[in-house]
Amino acid sequence: MSTSNTPRVLIVEDDDEIAGAIAIIVERHGYSALRSGNGKEGLSTFFKEPVDLVILDVGLPQMDGWHVLERLRELSDVPIMMLTAQDRESDKVRGLTTGADDYVTKPFSVRELGARIDALIRRSRLVPAPIAGSENIYTDAELVVNWGAREVLVNGEPVNLTSLEFQLLQTFVEHEGQALSVSQLLHLVWDDPYSDAPDRVKFTLLRLRRKLGWATIEKSRIEAVRGYGYRYRRLR
Repeated sequence: MSTSNTPRVLIVEDDDEIAGAIAIIVERHGYSALRSGNGKEGLSTFFKEPVDLVILDVGLPQMDGWHVLERLRELSDVPIMMLTAQDRESDKVRGLTTGADDYVTKPFSVRELGARIDALIRRSRLVPAPIAGSENIYTDAELVVNWGAREVLVNGEPVNLTSLEFQLLQTFVEHEGQALSVSQLLHLVWDDPYSDAPDRVKFTLLRLRRKLGWATIEKSRIEAVRGYGYRYRRLR
């Protein structure tokens, strides 16, 4: 994340016209835009210039967006929005399961893209508030979370979560035992008026469960509530 008062957005897009249009939207929303025209250049810029959001095209020269996404997720939890000209379900699933925070198909609505950029940047700069009565630490028989330090331990082992995954976990813990609908989760975690796609919850939750070692139904502390949503149960 950048330390500048003005949030910075890195646009990795090889089409100059599209990149320019996105930069205008970014700047109209009060942010600073950085541009890179290919995958390798985008990675180089990212490591030189701290940013609050990466908008990443899938079809890039030299190194495609999938490889850039994988490389970024190895080293950073910066929010990443994937951008593609193909409205294919397989591409969407691949992006969200690999670690993208959002997925936008070209052509895009100016208003929608601006709203999604706002939501991702708000989350990137959000400092999690401690849960009431927790003294900034949540503990149970398996899980320890330091909300202020953004540290997560499962059975004593550290777990690296993205900002989105961390906020999703906090939302579940705050609503322990309560069934949360997909719509509620989209509102509480994504804070985005265009979050009407349940896949964004489904695949972020899949990543979170996998990282926490809760991939199977038997182990998962986040239970599916048939026909409604999900519920978190504390391990006593």
